[in-house]
Amino acid sequence: MGSSPVDPGRGGDRRDGPGFRGFASALALFAASFGYVEGAVVVYLREISYPGGFHFPLVAQPPRIFAAEIVREAATILLLLGVAFACAREGWRRFAVFAFCFGVWDLVYYATLKAILGWPLGWLEWDILFLVPVNWTGPVLAPVLVSVALVGASLLLLSLPRRAPCPLRGSDWWVEAGAGVAIVASFLWNSPAVAEGGVPASYPWWVFWCGYLAGVTLFVVRWTGRSQVSPEPHLTGLEPDC
Repeated sequence: MGSSPVDPGRGGDRRDGPGFRGFASALALFAASFGYVEGAVVVYLREISYPGGFHFPLVAQPPRIFAAEIVREAATILLLLGVAFACAREGWRRFAVFAFCFGVWDLVYYATLKAILGWPLGWLEWDILFLVPVNWTGPVLAPVLVSVALVGASLLLLSLPRRAPCPLRGSDWWVEAGAGVAIVASFLWNSPAVAEGGVPASYPWWVFWCGYLAGVTLFVVRWTGRSQVSPEPHLTGLEPDC
């Protein structure tokens, strides 16, 4: 009599599951593929709107194209959120899945632009990062640093045993959210000037570093001081709940 399949989301024997490495590899494959698709779309857009190379001030887009781009960017975030909700039950694990996919997606996106267009020419080259709800701008180095931190922190969180608690406390999430707000504020710093057809004047690195270092430092402190939990047999690592 054959054995019945075990639901990995119910705490059963997971010897047949992919394990943390397999799960993380599958997420990375998805995010990297999606990052290439994102990069390819931007290659097409820049070939049409910036045949001589991307630059500021931004070239005005036809209303239909601009509206389609806004919806596409929003759909990108919704897709990443959908994967996170499908792959985990606990809120912090869902956040970790989202952060990991977002970070890999963003890094592969820039790698794609560099491979195909030879852009950016340097780490401090300005880029238009996002359009929802207004334009986000900043040197390429800034979002790359954020993505590297997201990938590193999320991998550590996802490697925790299923029964392990989140090392971040309840109030820590408010601090991390505040750090994120500071980083976003640095990206919106030049939004009014860019929206009026101007060129970004200067990037507020001091705002960025305040948020970035606060978020990274808190995570490192909590991670190194976390309580150790002995994993149950076959319950190490995160596996999809779906």
